[in-house]
Amino acid sequence: MNDVVHIINDIKSGNLKPIYFLMGEEPYYIDKISEYIEANVLDEAEKGFNQTVMYGRDVAIDEIVSSAKRYPMMAERQVIIVKEAQDLSRTIDKLESYAANPQPTTVLVINYKYKKLDKRKKAYKAIAKNGLIFESKKMYENQVSDWIRRVLSGKKYNIEPKASQLLVEFLGTDLSKISNELDKLTSVLPAETIINSSHIEENIGISKDFNNFELRKAVGEKQIVKANRIINYFAQNSKNNPLVMTISLLNSFFTQLLMYHGLKDKSKASVARALGVNPYFVDDYVTASKNYPMRKVSQVIGLLRDADVKSKGVGANQSHQDILKELLFKILH
Repeated sequence: MNDVVHIINDIKSGNLKPIYFLMGEEPYYIDKISEYIEANVLDEAEKGFNQTVMYGRDVAIDEIVSSAKRYPMMAERQVIIVKEAQDLSRTIDKLESYAANPQPTTVLVINYKYKKLDKRKKAYKAIAKNGLIFESKKMYENQVSDWIRRVLSGKKYNIEPKASQLLVEFLGTDLSKISNELDKLTSVLPAETIINSSHIEENIGISKDFNNFELRKAVGEKQIVKANRIINYFAQNSKNNPLVMTISLLNSFFTQLLMYHGLKDKSKASVARALGVNPYFVDDYVTASKNYPMRKVSQVIGLLRDADVKSKGVGANQSHQDILKELLFKILH
């Protein structure tokens, strides 16, 4: 995120690169940088003749290079944006000759999503020398909650850890999806609001009581009635609560619990750092460790693997509802 701010600030100050090669697994920041350049480098009068948007599936590298070598018309520079450039992955190395000597009056933006240039290749070295290469890395789940907090803080909002975790567990690590939902929240809630689970439920439609986070907590605390109430809700709303997601999140929880048992330093800060969780949630692991000794945790991880195999139709002919009920019974007893 700091790299993105630095790139945007450089563009604002007029320190433009002839090539921006935006690559990596997380498309959110690639889009943000590209959209900023598209909207701000040229004024509206200049864009008509000097701003071109191309798509990787429709053009060849030679066409891109030919356009990039043109001079701008009645403007200081031209902007060429190549979207979905990953479709050019087989020929992207041909960009090397242009990158070695780019047209200084052209700003060429390459959106190379979900892929990366090989750092050993001449094309990478030429672009890195004469332009800018930005790699947008996929965030781990334990990093996204902090990202949500920082984004909201920049908009003068705050969010409770539980509400943030609820968003991550429902939306995953797709920053574009999460950003859209945060926009919904900030459009209806006044600035300075501390966003909680009720706000999430009312404005996004994620149940604050019947979700994988609450199921995981109920299982950790061995609240059998609550856990069964949640899985019955899941059965009635299976589209929004797929079994594979529930198994995955429970597996992450028990894997972290196994790590917790092995820690020598069980102070809150040390546990949070070792498990990659917000300190707010450490008490959940302390409670669960009392209900599930190390041997039981190892057994549960085995049960989760078996359930995952069954959910894929291997070695069993059970509905997802029955698989989940059987799994929960074996975990809780």
